[in-house]
Amino acid sequence: MVNIIWMAMLIIGIIFAAINGKMDAVNEAIFKGAQDAVTICIGLISILVFWLGLMRIAQASGLLEGLAKLMKPMATRIFPEVPSNHPAMGYILSNMTANLFGLGNAATPMGIKAMEQLKVLNGNKDSASRSMITLLAINTASITLIPTTVISIRMNYGSVNPTEIVGTTLMATACSTFAAIMIDRFFYYRRLKKGRDL
Repeated sequence: MVNIIWMAMLIIGIIFAAINGKMDAVNEAIFKGAQDAVTICIGLISILVFWLGLMRIAQASGLLEGLAKLMKPMATRIFPEVPSNHPAMGYILSNMTANLFGLGNAATPMGIKAMEQLKVLNGNKDSASRSMITLLAINTASITLIPTTVISIRMNYGSVNPTEIVGTTLMATACSTFAAIMIDRFFYYRRLKKGRDL
């Protein structure tokens, strides 16, 4: 569905530009955007390689395992339907840890694996379970200590102090994560109440 929306927006934009005689501006924007995308990607690769390398060191040293153990009591309360020794819980904790360090690219495969395991727990139904919805909400909000991707982009564009956003990012993502959990719980208990009233 998202692909259809993007394609429709692209076609409408090109038709609108052709009608108004702005095709030169569209062509310039396409080539400038492509050039900027390559520049940003190369910059992101360097910073992601650095942080992923640090994550591998942290994993080998046992730091990630220690963080996962610290987060496990909280995760078991957020995901009460998931057994603490189930593979889904391990993937959930890995996803949360990677997001904590701003490594969305590393967190995504763990989130997908967690969703696969949660689907198995849900009896392979096509409808999402409570835990799947909660994981999606937390993964989207994702509390972040170090926003590595944004820092990298700011460095690429010549920011004087690319790391000055760390404090505000931590506050914003803490608020968004708290809000995501509260909204998730509100709708869950509302659905339960409606089910009891029927």
